[in-house]
Amino acid sequence: MVMMGKKELEEILPHRAPMLLVEEAYIDEDRRAHGFYTVRGDEWFLKGHFPGNPIVPGVILCEMMAQSSSITIKDEVQGKLPLFTGIEKARFKRQVAPGDKLEFVCELTGGKGPFRFAEGTGFVDGKVFLKASMSFALVEKETQEAGNICSAKY
Repeated sequence: MVMMGKKELEEILPHRAPMLLVEEAYIDEDRRAHGFYTVRGDEWFLKGHFPGNPIVPGVILCEMMAQSSSITIKDEVQGKLPLFTGIEKARFKRQVAPGDKLEFVCELTGGKGPFRFAEGTGFVDGKVFLKASMSFALVEKETQEAGNICSAKY
């Protein structure tokens, strides 16, 4: 197991601050990606969600999981852009708040053409807070027009 930090993650993911939402990651012996993020409490997405009771928005948790899932295809992303194309069966089991250290465990479940499919589970202290299925399209960086991706069938 080799832990990847910000530098290594930026070689895989197209995201940059403030949207790079994985701090560390590694791939285990079963090819599952483990992505980590510690909620500090001063993040932009907590401002106003909710004053006096900050809770990480579900859409941000899904983005964190999607970024973690992209680590599973790290060998395929050279020269390509992994675009999040869908999320299904997202289930939120508990709230996530400042001080929580998040771990996302994601695995690739299949692929067809440019599309990749993954399952993920988010944990805090060993307790599940999110489960979801996701899909991605790997597109050439030069041809990242949304119409090309959105009209593709999988």
